[in-house]
Parts: sequence; C-alpha cells; structure tokens
Amino acid sequence: MIRIVDSLAIVRHLKSIFALLCLGLLLTAPAHAEDHIVTQKNKAFTVADANIKVGDTITFRNEDTVVHNIFSLSDPMSFDLGTYAPGETRQVAFKTMGTYLIECSIHPNMKLNVHVTN
Repeated sequence: MIRIVDSLAIVRHLKSIFALLCLGLLLTAPAHAEDHIVTQKNKAFTVADANIKVGDTITFRNEDTVVHNIFSLSDPMSFDLGTYAPGETRQVAFKTMGTYLIECSIHPNMKLNVHVTN
C-alpha cells in the first residue's frame, strides 16, 4: 500500500516534469512570421529598402492608378507576381536569407532592396 506522503511526493514530481515539458515547448516554438506591407504609388515603391526576417512575407499593395508587375531575379529565390490592377495585392514569403532586388517589369525605375536575415 502506498502511503499518502509518498503519493504527494509523486504528484509533486509529476507536476515538475509537466512544467519542464511545457517550458521546453515554449522555448523551441518557432518565432511568429510577420507580414510587411509595401505599397506602389506614383509608379514607385513607397520604400527603397526593407529589412525582414526569414519566414516573413511582404504584401505588395497597388495604390497606384496603373497596373504593376513585381518580380525578382535575385538569388536565392526568383519570383514573378504577374500583372495586377490598382487596389489589388500580391504576397511573397521569403524563406531564404539574402538580399533581393525587386523591380516592376512595366516601370523599370521602380526598385526595392529587401534584406532577409535570421
């Protein structure tokens, strides 16, 4: 027969193990990715440089009166968002560190540097 004192010690021990497991889960959980918004207006990006973290996304919002086609041929990842009209948005997730030059195929003066770090 287990004595009451031994049962209380076992319960305390199990609570400690549970607390350590919960702490471990919190410490190993991935950081929450952020969404950054970059707008296009007057045939230009509203920022020239953006600093983001791996896993973050950028939403490109067309607040202009003309269509845009945002793309990048940069290593480590290239993409082409296609043509999108005023009021529309497109989104890109950046999963690899590096610097990306982002341009508009319709308006060659539009340039944005995105720096992705850990």
